[in-house]
Amino acid sequence: SRSRLFLVKVFYKTAQIFAGIAQLVEHNLAKVGVASSNLVSRSRIRKPGLRPGFFVYSLAKSLTTSVSSVILGSHFLNNPATEEGEAMKVKTLYIYPVKSLAGIDVSRFSLDDFGPQGDRRWMIVDGDNRFVTQRRLPQLANVTTDLQEGVVVIDVPGEGIFPLEVGSDAVEVTVWRDQVVATAGAGRAGEALSRYCGETLRLVYMPDSCFRRVDPDRVSAERRVGFADGFPLLVVNQSSLDELNSRLESPVDMRRFRPNIVVEGAGAWAEDTWRSVSVGESRLDLVKPCSRCVMTTVNPDTGEKDSATQPLKTLASYRKTRDGVIFGQNAVHQKPGEISVGDEVTVLNQEN
Repeated sequence: SRSRLFLVKVFYKTAQIFAGIAQLVEHNLAKVGVASSNLVSRSRIRKPGLRPGFFVYSLAKSLTTSVSSVILGSHFLNNPATEEGEAMKVKTLYIYPVKSLAGIDVSRFSLDDFGPQGDRRWMIVDGDNRFVTQRRLPQLANVTTDLQEGVVVIDVPGEGIFPLEVGSDAVEVTVWRDQVVATAGAGRAGEALSRYCGETLRLVYMPDSCFRRVDPDRVSAERRVGFADGFPLLVVNQSSLDELNSRLESPVDMRRFRPNIVVEGAGAWAEDTWRSVSVGESRLDLVKPCSRCVMTTVNPDTGEKDSATQPLKTLASYRKTRDGVIFGQNAVHQKPGEISVGDEVTVLNQEN
């Protein structure tokens, strides 16, 4: 009935107001007393106790969800909408042909056994054959990538444009705690990167014969990943970035967080509860919150780290958990497929 729907809307709006007040309280508490620290990927950090603002926000969210579930049905929960009634969908897609170089905004990508096709199959290593990223060399953000007739091409400032060529020599390389056998790159791209960065670097490629396993503590099946930090896909929520930017003096670009899939149409931080989603015809399992590090402080347009360690400092003031400082969710796909901008996103399983 109309009166019933009116009461639901009134309750839902009231809960939203409480949640907004709670976020404001939490924001002010963070300004007063929460210090941040420089964090590294995969760090283990003690989970803090509950904060007053978090308690009120969680209560409001819980009440809102419960009433919505009972009166409006499961479709509302599985397809969270914005205030304007827009269903969740894919806003932007990115691939990163070379680990830690600039990514490419694409309209669609195919999913193969590794993840998005062509994503982080190339990596830069130092003289010890250990992976190199913007964490140590932030200027790598200025090196752009492109795909030309299926070939990865990099543009090194002051050096020129170079196609990446797969050589024939096998080389054992280290990425985080994993040692894998890659193939050394050929051509002049490595020399150009070395001159640009002022140290000896080279490029290596992960062939199909290489199997780097996804963290077995998070994924029981024997799934593989390329040179990404740990998982084939990273899913983020545009509203979460908007909420973070509301706390910053200078808003930041989503490129700081290097996602593969950007979702729009969900409430801020809704992704914290998602456990599996469908994206178009593909199903993704969200298996681990993404712990953020100093790379988020690198400006993707200048290749310089923020002197105030933003946005990591602010994010750490209210998004610190035992998994680290969280933004986004790592995911694995269940089978090959294709994902496109505009695909509908539906939550299939979530925590209450």
